[in-house]
Amino acid sequence: MAAVLGMLVSASLALAAPHHPKGEFAQFGDCPLNRVTISDCIYSVSNGGSFTIGKKTVPIVNPVTLQGGFEGVNPNVQFYGAEDGNTLSKTPQPVPGGLLGITAPTWWPKSAQEWFNKLINEGFTGVNATVELTGPTSGLTNIKLNTEALLAEKGTALGLPVKIKLENPILGSSCYVGSDSKPIQINFTTGTTSPPPPNKPIKGAAGKLTFNEEFTLITISGGKLVDNSYAVSEGANGCGGFFSFLVDPLVNSILGTPSPAGKNTAILEGKLQDANAEAVRASE
Repeated sequence: MAAVLGMLVSASLALAAPHHPKGEFAQFGDCPLNRVTISDCIYSVSNGGSFTIGKKTVPIVNPVTLQGGFEGVNPNVQFYGAEDGNTLSKTPQPVPGGLLGITAPTWWPKSAQEWFNKLINEGFTGVNATVELTGPTSGLTNIKLNTEALLAEKGTALGLPVKIKLENPILGSSCYVGSDSKPIQINFTTGTTSPPPPNKPIKGAAGKLTFNEEFTLITISGGKLVDNSYAVSEGANGCGGFFSFLVDPLVNSILGTPSPAGKNTAILEGKLQDANAEAVRASE
């Protein structure tokens, strides 16, 4: 029995072993290769675009990475997250204007007004916004992927259920718009959107395809994923710590949240790579 248990432990450790692909596949180190049925590895970097929630638009100035792997065929692709759980990188983006020019409402208790205005006056006005994936970030995720739709520039190419973290010394580290129970569902397309008013249709782009010599690595450069049809059904929550019952409504008034469909936009611009999982394994 001891020998059998030892074999099982060794086998489980082998299955959980980290991967170190090399050469042109080096960026796929977090592809869930321990799952033997994975057919493709995905690595995408968005270094441009923006997202608009209600009244605020935040440009993407720091690269955001999406990585993992998938199996199955369109439209029933199943997306598995990065082995270390870093499927969608938690990359903060500075919010233009931050809290500059904002003062505590006069209807707040005097002590709360003094606390808020003191922090503002001390220069704690900058705000970072981070888009975070909701649901599982490793194993089978809630991410939707359709490579045919991406290339054909029609339909949903990438679906991301997310929440947005707002952070600074005033808001604290638990201030979110959207939540795990009520995520913001963004369904990106490389085609043309059909949003409700006042938003107008915008056009995405599949980008330019290139291949390695063995056709085991596809690179799509200059792609543009867009969606301006989604709603933000839940406002800010958890902002300001103990004073969240006061700060949450203030954040909602600044952002214009909750925000119905037709008033929100997300754009991702960058490069996506799709590698054959067996080729990635063979490069180790």
